[in-house]
Amino acid sequence: MHFSSLRSLSLAVALVASLPTVRAADGPTPFPSDKDEAAWAGQGPIRVHPWMKDNRAWFWTQRAKDQGAVVFVGSSMIGNWKTLSSAFPGLKVANRGIGGEVSRGLLFRLKEDVTDLNPRAVVMCTGSNDLSAHGAPAGIAANIGAIIDQLRAHNPSLPVILCQIPPRDDPKAPLKPGAREDLNRRIVALGAEKKVTVVDLSPLFATADGSLIPEYYAKDRIHFTAAGYEKLGAAIRPELEKLGIR
Repeated sequence: MHFSSLRSLSLAVALVASLPTVRAADGPTPFPSDKDEAAWAGQGPIRVHPWMKDNRAWFWTQRAKDQGAVVFVGSSMIGNWKTLSSAFPGLKVANRGIGGEVSRGLLFRLKEDVTDLNPRAVVMCTGSNDLSAHGAPAGIAANIGAIIDQLRAHNPSLPVILCQIPPRDDPKAPLKPGAREDLNRRIVALGAEKKVTVVDLSPLFATADGSLIPEYYAKDRIHFTAAGYEKLGAAIRPELEKLGIR
C-alpha cells in the first residue's frame, strides 16, 4: 500500500474515533435494572416486567405515524384501552400506556415515548401501581410533577389532562388506608400549581358511599370493562374540547 493510501486510511480512522458515541437509533433505550436505584429518576417503587420491553419496541415502530397525536399515557388503565381511537372519533390519538408501570417508569421513558411524538396534548393517569407497592403519596406526586415539568419544558403551551386515581377494591392488591385519597388531593394541588386540567374519576366509578359500580369493573375490581372505558372517554372528551382539542 502506498504511503498516501496509508495516510488517508489513518486519517479516516482518526476521524471516526473522534466522533461522539451515539446509540444506534434502532430502538428505545433499555430500562435499567430495577436494582439500580441511581439509574432511575424520581422516587419510590421501581418495576420492570418482561412485557414492558415488547410494548416499547412496538411504540418505537409507531413513532413516525403518531407524530402530533393526542398521547394517552400511564399504566394499564391507559394501556388496556383497546377502543381508544373509536372513543375519540376524528381525533388523532396514540396509546402509550404500559400495564404494571409505576411513575418512575414513565419518567424514564417519557422523552422517547411521549415528547418525541411532539404531542398535540397529553392525557395521563399514573400512580395506581405505586400505591399497590405502598409507595408514599408525596413521592408519587413529586414524580408526577416532574413528568409535567418535562412535558412543559418540551412545549410550554402543551395541554395536559391529569386523571386522578380511580376507585379500586382488589383484596389481592390492597392499598394503605387513605393512600389513594391522599394522592388524589395532591394531584388536585398539582393541577392548580402546574395549571393542568384534573379529572376526578371517583364519582364516575363509585357511588356516594365509595362502593364500586360493578358494570364498570372487571372481576379484579381494578381494571375497567368496556362500559368503564365508555365512561372514561365520555369524561375526557369535553375536557379536550375545553382545551381547543377537537
